[in-house]
Amino acid sequence: MTGIILQARLDSTRLPGKAMLPLDGKPLVYRVMEALNHIPANIRIIACPEDAFSSFKPLAQEAGFHIFHGPKEDVLERYCQVVRQFSITRIIRATGDNPFVFTDAASFINSEAISLNADYAGYSGLPCGAGVESVSGSALLHAAEEAASSYEREHVCPYLYNHGEKFLLHRPLAPFHWQGRDLRLTIDTQEDYEKAVQLYDMLKNEPCRYDGAVILKNKWRLSGNETQPCNNCSRN
Repeated sequence: MTGIILQARLDSTRLPGKAMLPLDGKPLVYRVMEALNHIPANIRIIACPEDAFSSFKPLAQEAGFHIFHGPKEDVLERYCQVVRQFSITRIIRATGDNPFVFTDAASFINSEAISLNADYAGYSGLPCGAGVESVSGSALLHAAEEAASSYEREHVCPYLYNHGEKFLLHRPLAPFHWQGRDLRLTIDTQEDYEKAVQLYDMLKNEPCRYDGAVILKNKWRLSGNETQPCNNCSRN
């Protein structure tokens, strides 16, 4: 069973309370869930720490997501608890500060991961905040048994992609029409948020506003470039 697991929290050192900041009248975390609903999956769960549960619960219900709370700092274990509770075999991992996920790219990389039976899959060369990771549930449980550093526990997937001798990794360069590794679509600072408000306003009337090429076109317009320049992206 494929499950989208969205990790989200309320506190943020660089942009406090960003999950609840408005984006066209709805909290940011709701807009992220709204976008993720356009990626095929059997189940969708927002996985948060306990201190965010009551704030996120009504938003999750409105977006059609289940909600689960687990360890605050050990996000890897939080994911594993979700995997066990919902019997998830394939995870699409997303984070709560990325409302401009390329949903078509996410669908493609997940399909590739399934066809290859990859333990971990993710495109390189995408704009920051545009991608997801596809991970097998068994590989994530394996990682949780062995990952020891706080960085590996907090960021969920580093143990997988740093141990290619143990896991089957698929990390291709994204197709050209999705590339833009120098662009920021994530929301981590006040400046990111202000630009996101502008971009969301540009996209909201686009019929295909969750497609990567459409998001990129409008991001380049916002940056003062009508077309994407040629770009020889290296792997992230």
